[in-house]
Amino acid sequence: MSHRSRPRIVIWTLSLLAVVLAGRANAPIAGVLATDPGPRGGSPAAGGPLSGLMQKDLDLFHAGQESIQEIDSVTGSVPDTGLGLGPRFNMDSCGGCHNFPAPGGSSPPVNPQVAVASKQGATNTIPFFVTMNGPILHAFTKDKSNSAGHGGTHLYTVTGRSDAPGCVLEQPDFNALAAANNLVLHMPLQLYGAGLIEAIPAATIVANLASDSAAKQALGISGHPGPGGGRGRFLWKGQALDLPIIAAAAYAGEVGVTNAIFSKEDDPSQSCQFNPLPEDTVNRSAPSVIDGLPDFAKIAGFAMLSAGPTPIPDTPSIANGRNLFSAIGCALCHTPVLQTGANEPMALRNRTAHLYSDLSLHHMGPGLADGLASGNAGPDEFRTTPLWGIGQRIFFLHDGRTTDLLAAIAAHFSDAGATFPASEANAVTAAFNALSEGDKQDILNFLRAL
Repeated sequence: MSHRSRPRIVIWTLSLLAVVLAGRANAPIAGVLATDPGPRGGSPAAGGPLSGLMQKDLDLFHAGQESIQEIDSVTGSVPDTGLGLGPRFNMDSCGGCHNFPAPGGSSPPVNPQVAVASKQGATNTIPFFVTMNGPILHAFTKDKSNSAGHGGTHLYTVTGRSDAPGCVLEQPDFNALAAANNLVLHMPLQLYGAGLIEAIPAATIVANLASDSAAKQALGISGHPGPGGGRGRFLWKGQALDLPIIAAAAYAGEVGVTNAIFSKEDDPSQSCQFNPLPEDTVNRSAPSVIDGLPDFAKIAGFAMLSAGPTPIPDTPSIANGRNLFSAIGCALCHTPVLQTGANEPMALRNRTAHLYSDLSLHHMGPGLADGLASGNAGPDEFRTTPLWGIGQRIFFLHDGRTTDLLAAIAAHFSDAGATFPASEANAVTAAFNALSEGDKQDILNFLRAL
């Protein structure tokens, strides 16, 4: 260890000790405990375009905003004019999963996966983990050799629907998958500001991860970049890196609409093939180039050109919460800002992304481990989730297990187990727990302001 690094370790250790002692010295007022204020009301603070876009960029943004809300049926029948649903699917539109607090968001208060299970006569059984007031969930299998049905990754089939005559497909046996410990559940992430995230140079992510190394070491924080030395930075495991490919894969994999990149149906059963492939194509007779783009390209444009969520103005509580958030070490992983590159497309050049994430991977302990390895993320590793927009988010953590920020923070603490190391967030979570109830409340108020 260099002599230059020792003072920084001492300073951070003393700072953390001061926070702990202050929390013990300031006992909560009897009966007054910190409480998550819940999603704030008012108009959505996200879902709009980046400022200063050229007209062609605005046109692409609005075309994608419309496409993401398009509802698909099997053959494009009225009233659902989108083409190509299924044969296996999770929802019948991209906006069905990404729609709160505005198109491009995450799970809404009422789960649309319940209604879509029987839409147009479909005969699906609703899986045990899909509930009316719970989060939208997508299922994955850890061990493909021990999976049922079509890899266990699609909730529903189009069997029984009026626009899919003669198609008969079985759903995966989710109860059996769960009993075999072969079921992983992830909720959808917000798409807001995705272009800003994509435009952050990988070198910036790597340099940020290496910064404050003494402080991070003192708190047990390490982490590593996603695939390609930080190029991968999307989805729960940070495994994805290209928005058009992400959009094409999601449209094909979640809704079942084939396209030029993913042109095969997700089930080969001939009785369930109803359209020429691919289904999402260029429309050369459209009145403009943008209108003629395939839907997945418009949706990628919407994500690329959308602005990040806007926080509400400070109050004394919010300002104190922000300071405490940094003081106890939360900001060492949830990096408040990162800059986009100078060589990006004009619309995304030299922008500041207030995303509260280092876009890197960290061990989160047995309590959060999902058992799924993806990209270069291990089964207990996750990309640091951006916190912008958390003020209007309902469900938290990769599986949407809680609606309470306090419970989500508590879940960051996890001692080592037989298989996985301890969570890198243990020391920071312990520092939060040691705060006075008033200081905890200020941090919660700060988070709900984002």
